[in-house]
Amino acid sequence: MQHLKKSTKDTSTEKSKVTMLQAFKTIIWPRRNLVFIGLFLIVLKSLSGLILPWQSKVLLDDVVPNKDYNQLYNLIFIVLGALLVQSVTSFLLTRILSVQAQYLISELRAQVQKKVLSLPISFFDNAKSGALVSRIMSDVEGVRNLIGTGLVQLVGGSFTAIISLIILIKLNPWMTLFVFVPLSIFGYIALRAFKYIRPIFRTRGKINAEVTGRLTETLAGVRVIKAFNAEDQENIVFEKGVEKLYQNVKKSLTATAFMTSSSTFLIGVATTGIMGIGGYYMIIGEMTTGDFLFFTLILGFMIAPIIQMSNIGSQLTEALAGLDRTEELMNMTAEEDNQERNIEIQNLNGDIEFNDVSFAYEEGKEVLHNVNFKAPAGSVTALVGSSGSGKSTIAGLSATFLNPKSGKVTIDNQDLSKVKLKSYRQYLGVVLQDEFLFEGTIRENIMFPRPNATEEELQKAVKAAYVNEFTDRFDDGLETLIGERGVKLSGGQRQRLAIARAILANPKIIILDEATSNLDTESEALIQKGLSELVKNRTTIVIAHRLSTIRKADQILVIEAGNIVERGTHDELIAKEGRYYDLYTYQAKI
Repeated sequence: MQHLKKSTKDTSTEKSKVTMLQAFKTIIWPRRNLVFIGLFLIVLKSLSGLILPWQSKVLLDDVVPNKDYNQLYNLIFIVLGALLVQSVTSFLLTRILSVQAQYLISELRAQVQKKVLSLPISFFDNAKSGALVSRIMSDVEGVRNLIGTGLVQLVGGSFTAIISLIILIKLNPWMTLFVFVPLSIFGYIALRAFKYIRPIFRTRGKINAEVTGRLTETLAGVRVIKAFNAEDQENIVFEKGVEKLYQNVKKSLTATAFMTSSSTFLIGVATTGIMGIGGYYMIIGEMTTGDFLFFTLILGFMIAPIIQMSNIGSQLTEALAGLDRTEELMNMTAEEDNQERNIEIQNLNGDIEFNDVSFAYEEGKEVLHNVNFKAPAGSVTALVGSSGSGKSTIAGLSATFLNPKSGKVTIDNQDLSKVKLKSYRQYLGVVLQDEFLFEGTIRENIMFPRPNATEEELQKAVKAAYVNEFTDRFDDGLETLIGERGVKLSGGQRQRLAIARAILANPKIIILDEATSNLDTESEALIQKGLSELVKNRTTIVIAHRLSTIRKADQILVIEAGNIVERGTHDELIAKEGRYYDLYTYQAKI
């Protein structure tokens, strides 16, 4: 689906809005056939609704005075027929338009989720997952009022009001004029209110996302909260968010209440005037009782859609506010939208090279300074150094999660910043320090990169990572449910499961970021055997605090403050008795 607006500016700072015309062109017009059917049905429903007041006039002015039983029977059948038409059209409206609206919501959610997943890692570093969930699930909800019964009722209500107005003018123009004045005042108040409410709805979406995001974090970190006895402070944070949301809702409710009370008063004034004027005309004999009842009922048919339109107007305002926020996401630049990424890798060899690479997360604060090294195909390159030295940044650059500020990272002599990400990442396997596991079974998590892998391939990966060492003790084996983020497994078990997943993916490039950091001595020994199998004939970049795990690496780079201060094999670096020697002997003493 095309976007509601195309803007290269930062929509989070500019005040641009999705207009009704833009929404009409991109959401309503493509579904015009359904909308036209809906309009036909609501016009039919409106016309059939006029039958009852018309027949009420006939009943009082013709049937009762003339005691005409045949006409009475006909009147009853006509009214029953009109009621049947109203019921059928009402059902069809809901069935056709409301169902289509829900389909559109699901379609939009899928598109927004797809767009979010296409955004670069840097976007997620600055966004709360809970807030994104709210934007994907909640912001598109209002669309149901654009394609659903809301918009059709707005148009149909306008049609009903116009027809009713024509009938009222024919019945008594002076009484109609008297009614029209307070209704015009109400219309002006409603338009002003909608202009005031829309920014409130837009802000509400933002607040709701923030509150949802914090709640998601709270639930995910419940063990940390309880461990530090921090329930009270989390309750205060959430209460503040809820209070902020309440104040926003209160503003919109105040505006809506003002509209409603204004309509009640003005319609009351109109009704009182009608009673007085109608009573006068009946006294002087210029209006029958049937005429007065007919006028009163038709007046209700004209006023009801106007009141309904004020409610629908609020719904449409909320829908457009939600679409504003949705468009902020849809207009962001996806990773693959970079026009410079036009190189397609067909057969990857696996030679990685850093040429004078510098990188900064924030302007003016470099974390890597002119880094140079080669990681030949099939070799193991280990990165060691103190925390915050830049090891994970090098891994992120190698995985294309980050892009250099200056210099080049190349793969097989191709500039990685110009390579199509999908063509490179299909050869990439990553085991992160804080490995993420999905809620589900052990089998599902291992098979995540290759859902269609054979049982033989799965078992090979399980054995290579020694996952079977603990799954054999579980009653359900590989079908064991691991809970959210693998909470039912130990750190070592989660790490082995992640390594099995990487083995099954069968990549040509492996990045191991602290892959053995969570392992006990026994698990580490098992994993070392698995890793030896994993890195065979694959270009591997491994980060490790435990220096004993990288003794067999082809080259070891010692990183300090964003610079490579030493490089060589384990034996060469030990012989130098430099920084690596200090780190290694210190760990050996521990």
